Amino acid sequence: MRVSYTPDYFVPLPEKHPFPMGKFPALQRMLLDEGLIGESDIVAPRQADWADLLLVHERGYLDALARGTLTKKEERKMGLPWSEALVKRSRHAVQGTMNAAYMALEDGIAANLAGGTHHAFPGHGEGFCVLNDVAVAIRALKRSRWIRRAMVIDLDVHQGNGTAAIFESDDDVFTLSIHGEKNYPFRKVDSTVDIGLPDGTGDDAYMAILQSTVTRALEVFPCDLLIYLAGVDVLKGDRFGRLDLSRDGLHRRDRFLLEEVMGRQIPLLCLLSGGYAESPELTADLHATTHREAARLILPLA
Repeated sequence: MRVSYTPDYFVPLPEKHPFPMGKFPALQRMLLDEGLIGESDIVAPRQADWADLLLVHERGYLDALARGTLTKKEERKMGLPWSEALVKRSRHAVQGTMNAAYMALEDGIAANLAGGTHHAFPGHGEGFCVLNDVAVAIRALKRSRWIRRAMVIDLDVHQGNGTAAIFESDDDVFTLSIHGEKNYPFRKVDSTVDIGLPDGTGDDAYMAILQSTVTRALEVFPCDLLIYLAGVDVLKGDRFGRLDLSRDGLHRRDRFLLEEVMGRQIPLLCLLSGGYAESPELTADLHATTHREAARLILPLA
């Protein structure tokens, strides 16, 4: 499976900052070590063009990012301290998702070893999300007529409020979010379908809801591309999660989603989204679940 990755996905953050920036290089090393990808499968993205970012984001916000003129309040809302390296990193990640989307359309499945920054709105960043890579990729693909309709299945524990807001009036984009009802963001934006789960939801209850909701969505909305935000902050013990999925439950989730989508021959793009385990390395190991399950499906066909 081809993936987007560049060392520029990593930028230093202040000591004790809660965002696990080290998960990006750790995941790349892990996938290589396990033989889940080879060096030839890695496609390094350039920085996304400002013109492409303008398909989603407001010019004033992009100007503030480029010039470093965000207010302290805007930085706090974004959750990350502004730097030129952060802006560069965010543009790389957006292009990584765009590249991986094209690769998914060509190969059937592809991934970005970053991305899923679903809290970014047109005019501001929030929740550790600077730019909305999902929305930019969909808009760019639609502009070039590679796709007409897309579905976003967001299984991060936090609702994808930015993505929901961007596509709220777009009948060609179906947004589905299964998340913690009482978790961030505390003011939700309506997705096409939202399922809010109570704190402590475990494997069996989660899987029952996932299976019925996803199967129904795929039946009623034929699409040209499915984008999967495979957040691992649903796992029990995640710092910001509050759900109770086990490691086995995480494998069951990804196995079902991949089998359901690939079995229907819908091109599938996999993105990381959130995860806040005890260390960046453990977080990366959880993110690798999606690639391990994909390998089970892909290798017998190779």
